[in-house]
Amino acid sequence: MKRLNFFLLIMSLVVLISACQTIASEGLTEAQQTAIAGTVTAVMQQKTGEPTADSTELAPTATNDAEKTATPTQKIEYTVVGPDTYPEGVNPLTGLKVDDPELLKRRPVIMKISNHQIDYQPHWGLSSADIIFEYFIGWGANRFAALFYGQDAEKIGPIRSIRRVDGHLGSLYEAVVGSTGGDPIDVLPYLDYYIPGRYFTDKYLCPGVCDDGRNVVYSVRGNSAALSNYYNSRGYALEDPDLSGMTFSEAIPENGEAGSSAWIYFADSDYSQWVYDEETEKYIRWTYGEATNNEFKPLIDQNTNEPLAFSNVIVLHAPYTEYKTTLHSIDLIGNTEGEKATIFRNGLAYEVSWRTPEADKPIQFFDAEGNPFQLKPGNTWIVIFGLTSPTDIEEGDWSFRFSMP
Repeated sequence: MKRLNFFLLIMSLVVLISACQTIASEGLTEAQQTAIAGTVTAVMQQKTGEPTADSTELAPTATNDAEKTATPTQKIEYTVVGPDTYPEGVNPLTGLKVDDPELLKRRPVIMKISNHQIDYQPHWGLSSADIIFEYFIGWGANRFAALFYGQDAEKIGPIRSIRRVDGHLGSLYEAVVGSTGGDPIDVLPYLDYYIPGRYFTDKYLCPGVCDDGRNVVYSVRGNSAALSNYYNSRGYALEDPDLSGMTFSEAIPENGEAGSSAWIYFADSDYSQWVYDEETEKYIRWTYGEATNNEFKPLIDQNTNEPLAFSNVIVLHAPYTEYKTTLHSIDLIGNTEGEKATIFRNGLAYEVSWRTPEADKPIQFFDAEGNPFQLKPGNTWIVIFGLTSPTDIEEGDWSFRFSMP
């Protein structure tokens, strides 16, 4: 056997020196010839770059286009955007490059949007928002605060009144806020502390916020670009807002649980479901009410006639304080220790924590080890529930039911 090994070594060296020469087989057994032939083949394949049987385990196994073109020894590396700096022209609230970088040289615009399912009031403009916040307003109802920064929408609505929590959101995202009104005693003085001068509470500022002519409670529409220009003309322009804090990557984080569905219950008559769509890699919002003709089906943006689809859906838990049935404070600013949240992306769910270490920086998310959690690049929907809101999980189907102390 030692003699055979020595002979194989000599023959390999011969192949390297003269790969085109024929190797004589006289005097060798059939097994020895087979062994030599295998050695020659392996050496020649290594020399020409062809794969050998032993190298098949190095072949790429990933499924996306970038990984399909990878060489056997390459490791796919995904770009991580944030949380401190962002490439030129990349929106720090989505991790995506914007069509018009000039839009990033302004304050974000928050529009208050009703979700009270009466009188068939479909929504406009929600799919153009970078982030949408959803929260409880009393009497079993919820409301949206839609944030526009990387792109605008000419028709947004139906616009409704401002609430105390919008002062926290406006401060954290250095935004201006458009609405149709607010409680002059219990709400507006509270907002003056957090976003003095940066909120509008009327419906006669066309085209920024104006009635569409019907003059009913749900007939007010907004225009994010027009409202931004209005505040700039009033001296509230901010050409370089610091919106750092969020982190994005196409790489799917480890340790995710099955999370293909998330039910959101504010009341028995006010609920929705987010369902993961593998084709678009986004979550589709399903809902029930007059805005969907009293059927449970996807909620449509009337500007696009397409269902609302979001890359990330987040349920975070925050302290609610109820003063009246329809008057609440939701404390988002000052959360330095961390409260719990659940993030849904790519059909998976992650238990994380959220913090607001600074009053004028966006909400930040961290994994169990305290590292910035990497959201999927794209738009994000954030549901704000109370600290005592329970969660039920069954085979990737999550249910969240609103509750506060």
